[in-house]
Order: sequence, then structure tokens, then C-alpha cells
Amino acid sequence: MPSPAPLHAHTQTLANGLQVTLRHVPGLKRSAAVLRVAAGSHDAPLVWPGLAHFLEHLFFLGTERFPTGQHLMAYVQRHGGQVNARTGERSTDYFFELPPNVFAEGLERLSDMLAHPRLDEADQLREREVLEAEFIAWSQDATAQRQVALHDGLSPGHPLRGFHAGNRDSLAVTQHEFQTALHDFYQRFYRSGQMTLSLVGPQDLKALRALAEQFGDNLPKGDATARSLPPTLMAASQAGYQQASAGCLDLLFTFENLPAASPQALDFLCHWLNAHKPGGLLATLRQRALADSLKATALYEFAGQALLHVGLKLDKDPASEEIHSLLHDWLGFFAAQEDWPHLCSEFNALGQRRQETASALQLARWDSEGRNGPLSESDRGRLREILKQLKPTDNVTGQWQLPPPNPFLQTRHEPPRAGLIRGQSSAHRGLRTFAQDRSRGRREHSPMQFSQALAQNTPEGAVYLRWRWATAAPQDLQARLDWHLQDLREDARQASVDVILESSTKHCLLKLTGLQAPMPKVIEHILTKLEQPLPQAPARNEPPVIPIRHLLKLLPDCCQGPIKPATSTWPDNLWASAQWDGLAVGLSTATQAALGPALARVPGIAGEEGEPPTATAQWTWHTFPTDSEEQAVLLFCPAPTGALSDEATWRLLAQLCQAPFYQRLRVELQLGYAVFSGARQVNATTGLLFGAQSPSASTAQLIGHIEQFLNDLPGLIQQVDETTLTSQRQALAAQFQSAALPCAQAAELLWQGKLAGRPSDYLEQLSEAIGLLDRAQLLAGARRLIDAEGGRRCLSNGKCQI
Repeated sequence: MPSPAPLHAHTQTLANGLQVTLRHVPGLKRSAAVLRVAAGSHDAPLVWPGLAHFLEHLFFLGTERFPTGQHLMAYVQRHGGQVNARTGERSTDYFFELPPNVFAEGLERLSDMLAHPRLDEADQLREREVLEAEFIAWSQDATAQRQVALHDGLSPGHPLRGFHAGNRDSLAVTQHEFQTALHDFYQRFYRSGQMTLSLVGPQDLKALRALAEQFGDNLPKGDATARSLPPTLMAASQAGYQQASAGCLDLLFTFENLPAASPQALDFLCHWLNAHKPGGLLATLRQRALADSLKATALYEFAGQALLHVGLKLDKDPASEEIHSLLHDWLGFFAAQEDWPHLCSEFNALGQRRQETASALQLARWDSEGRNGPLSESDRGRLREILKQLKPTDNVTGQWQLPPPNPFLQTRHEPPRAGLIRGQSSAHRGLRTFAQDRSRGRREHSPMQFSQALAQNTPEGAVYLRWRWATAAPQDLQARLDWHLQDLREDARQASVDVILESSTKHCLLKLTGLQAPMPKVIEHILTKLEQPLPQAPARNEPPVIPIRHLLKLLPDCCQGPIKPATSTWPDNLWASAQWDGLAVGLSTATQAALGPALARVPGIAGEEGEPPTATAQWTWHTFPTDSEEQAVLLFCPAPTGALSDEATWRLLAQLCQAPFYQRLRVELQLGYAVFSGARQVNATTGLLFGAQSPSASTAQLIGHIEQFLNDLPGLIQQVDETTLTSQRQALAAQFQSAALPCAQAAELLWQGKLAGRPSDYLEQLSEAIGLLDRAQLLAGARRLIDAEGGRRCLSNGKCQI
């Protein structure tokens, strides 16, 4: 496998003042853009809280050149990309990711919406209701409110203590003064000298530079604008405070007059504060039963100020004095390490490793934030001042140690073993089997299959392992697994391997995606941990999530048929009696060979694939009450059969529904800000998923609006002109070509295809089937959808009714 190409960013400032960062990464399958405007919620007039956030929303309402249905959001969704924006305290980011062949058209739409926003007052009134719904949901979200409460110890005059989300009361759209302030804010800050554009993609630097220059030519011209400096974070005699609640201790530290540097100075400190290795702060807190977990995060950085949060979760009342003492003692040990050469080396290696498997959008965001380079001397100078203001202990008393190296950062490839075969067999539908015992003259078929659907000359890969329980799993299995594997998962994440372990009463699924080289060693360590008794997880008072997210988490269990009742006892043979199978995607021959010893240790019985799910015309209703006053609904509409043609039809229907459904429920009916639709594969079943959360509509009303939209779908299809329909069909078909799919996305599709009994060339067949669909087939599919031939799965936090 070739080593990854070096990743270097090129920076320049264009003649109009636009700052540009360009990164050419061969092998990327997507291109990404991040535009950062040096203006955020703290720069808006105090009399109009939320104005900056409101303006960000207004940009997405379309322009004269690219109206609704053709604007950036619709265009990116049509081509299977990502798009979003975020208003921060002192900056606002607009970002998207698209296939390279349509990336220029996305940039064109982004520049047009920023240069020619349609600030129509009627549009503003409608969008203000969206912010009102978002504000209500935000005000009822325990996690969001806890985050806001972290600022309560700051000076009342600092903008971090203010309200900046915006709602119906703070956004006086019909007042002349508000309109003047809105246009003044736009004209002052949305100009080329205030902006930084970061582009990342497989295009060479010349092509990226041409795109950046074309983008910059369309922007309003203007120099950077001086911004007012904030007041001090706290009174001069104070530099921090703490907040204690049941099971939590939050420590907040403020900094003033820090030297200029990148955010990586605080990132570096947080990384080693969070380290779980023996001899570190967290390991010592656990050993003394003072805390279960620790997470240090930089909450704010601007103009020499910073706010550091150290959050601890406890299983008893906090011993805050002892925790403070240990923290400052560790800080004293850390500050005495003479510029941290070993730690800097590993931190830089971690940064390089994450770049090797990062998406185009991740790379562009890191470039925009200044987080993509090694730790510089200016970063170390900023860090020394941060440590000075933290006032670490001079006379260190603890037996602290520097953390040992991450075991997954150093990997080596073993030569291919004689037991590995590369041929295909019809019994496995073109998927490569793993083991062949030539010494006994017989062939053993492993339940692990190796897909050839993706090229094997890239650094990325994926491994899926599934256990199907012979008996019902304990109800606390997921919590125990999460607790037992949390440190290992963090080591793997730092080595660019994402580890996800999902359990239910019927099965357990282990997913590894990312850099393939460390995967064999990561799996070996996971299996070693699974051989050990799973410890009891500490009780946690986790804040509830918003209703729609809660329902999304529950959707897979509600779609897998009758749910086995969980047991409170732990079966002795849970793993040994389970049937296991798996799928590996994109692995090189060397990685496959290195995986052999690990697979030999997988507990359980080599299992068959099992029967693919069959569609039924049943309507099932699941109610999960929440504490929220808002009503949320998910409606999952499975395809009527498991045929590939039905999957293709359902996916194209989802493509055609996405923008109109959003327009109908969110923009026209003003039901709420959490409105979405799309194709979703759940337990190998493809379906259309519709979701909505509203502060005003009841569950029955939400379901009624969704059903009405479905009833109107044939008319919507008839209204689509032939050119648009062809364009939509071609764009969707292109998304499933293996050459265009990122590894993790392709692996998930192939895993779902394996569960559904699809052939090894599933992606190619799906792309071809989508390309052959015509209007008559879509209309027939829409009628089958309306008739619920595949059934319905409704999840709600209120009473469901037909």
C-alpha cells in the first residue's frame, strides 16, 4: 500500500483582501469549501440580540439567480453532499462538501448568496418563526442550557453572558431601526477583507487557485473592519470558578492578555489533561475514586482572552478541594517538562495521522481554524503563558509520569500468510473468503468476508463484526461495553480508527472505520478486553437529548421486529453461544494477512448470513414519552419489497422529496426548525424517513402534514420537467459509483447490502437501476408509498394516531 501523499496547505491573500488557504490532496473523492467571516454574535448591536445568527439563516433562502430549489442547500443535497453554517461568538462559518465535478457550481452558489442576499421582509418574518422554534427547542435542551450555565461566573458585562440566539421578541423585523441595523451589519462585515476561504480537494493547486479567484471576484469588496475588544472575563482578583451539581464538577479558568498563536496551544494542553494513561491526572483521579471521567475543552478564544473548561463526572459528592490540589500539582509537573519535546512529537504525529484519513470537509475546517499544522514556537509561548496564569504548584508532590506512547500509532505490516486466499467463489457471491487450511487438504469458509468493491491501494478501510445473541442480552450491556472500552476507543481514535460498538437485545455490532494499518492491532486489543469480565458501569445522570434525536436513536430497535425482553442477569455464555459474521472493505493484502490472528480469536460460532428481512404491510406505532413540551415524530416508510428496483425507486423518491418536504413543513407551515427527510437503511431495509419536531403542532397534526405531503407526491412528480428529472436521476446514480464514495460511506452501504442479501457488485447494480428509472415507475412507486405496501413505522414522544 503506498504511503499517503504529503499534505501541504498553500496560503495567500488576493488583491481584494480575501485570504485563501488551498490544500491539494490526491485521492480525495470529495471537495470542500469553508468560508469564515470575521464577525459573529458578539459583533451584533446589543439592542438586537441574535441579528448575526438571523442573517446567517437569511442567506440560505435563495437569490434571484438561484431561487429555492436551485440554491446552495438544494444543490448540495441533490448531489449527496453536506452543507451547513454556524454562527460563533466572533466568526461565522459557511461550509459544504461536493463531488469534484460539481464543486465549482457549489462555490458559485455560495458566493452569490453572500453577495446578493434576498433580504425581503416577508422572507424575514417567516424565517424569524424558524428561529423562534429553534430558540424554544434550545431553551428546553438540558445539554444546551448546561453549556450556557457554564458562563454564569463571568463578569456580567462580558458578551459571553448575553443572549445571542435570537427569537421573535429580539428580532423586530418590522421596525425601521432593525432593518437599518441588519443592512449595516451586512455591509460592514460581509466584505472580502473580512473573509477567509479554505478549499480542499483532489484538484491541483492551479485549479483550486482559479476557483478561489473566481469566488473572490464575486464578493463585495472592502478592507478588514476593526472590532471592539470585549471587557475582561472576570474581576481582576479572580481567574476562575467552579460549579458543582449531582454527579458533575465543572472547573472554569479564564485567561487575559495571551500572546497571539493558533488554537492548538490550548488543544495541546487539553489533549494531555484528557489523557487516560497511568501516571496521568485522570488515572490518579480514578485510582482515588474522585472522578470517573475528565474532559478539558477550550470554550472561547478571542483577542488574547480564553476560557478553559475542565468537566469531571463523579459517582459521589465532589471532593473539589482535593481535585483542585491534584490538578495544580499535575500542572506543575507538566509545566516543568522543558518545552515538552516528546509530547510535542506525539501531538504532531497525531495531527499528521488524522489528516491521512480526514474528509475534505474536515481538512478545510481545520485549515480555516488554524489547526492543521505542527505546534509552533508561538504556540509554545502561548502555552507557557497559559500555564503561568493557571498558577501550577511549584513543589510537585505527586508521582506523575509522562504517558506511554499510543500502542496504535506504531504499526507494521506482516507479510501475507500462506493461509490467505484471494480468489472468489460463487458461494460467497464474489466476496473473498479468508482462510484455507491446505495442511489438511480442506477449505474452511470464514464468516468474515472481504469485499473487492473498493480499491485496495488507499490507506483507509473498514471492518464490521456482528454477534447475534442466542439468548436475550442484559439490559446494561451497552453501558458496560462503553465503560470497559472507553480508553481503548480513545487510543484508536487518535490513531485515526473510529470504533463504534452498538448492542441491542438481539445483536452486537462492532464497526471500525478509518486508517486500515492499525486495525488488526485495535481488533486484537478489543477482543482481549471482551475476554475479560465487563465491569459495572457507574450510574450517570446524563442530560436528556431533544426528542427528535432520542427517537432517531431508538429507530433501529423499533424496526427489527419483536424485541426480546432484556434480562437483568448476565449469561455465562453470552459471547460463546453467539453467532458471528463480518465484512471487511478496502483492506490491502498485507492488512488482511495481519487480521488473521485476530479473527482466530473472535468469540462465538461461525454464523451464516441469515435470511434477508422481508417487507410487511404492517403499521406499527411506538410512543416514547419525553420531558419536552415539544412534539416530535419519525415516520419510516419501508420499500414494499427487497428487490433492487424498489430500493432504486425509493431512493429517487427520497431525492425528489427532500427539498419540497423541507419547504412545505419548515418554510411554509412554520412547524419548527427540526424538519428533514431522506432515504435511510435500517437493519437492511431501505425506506423513506420523515422527521419533524414542533413547539406548536401536536403529534397527530405532524403525522397529518406528513401524510398530506405523501398524498400530494404524484402531483409533485408530474410537475418536475424532464430536464430536471434527468438531472436528479443522474446525480443520484453518480453518488453510488464506488469511485465517488468515501470509504466509510461505501462500507456502510456494503454492510447493509450484505444483510439484505445483495450481490458483491451491489453498488454498481444500484447505480444502474437508478439510472434506468422513468417517470411512470416513479409515479407507480409513489402510489405504493401512499398505500403503505411496505408498512409504516411511527415513533413519537406523544400519542400516535392513524
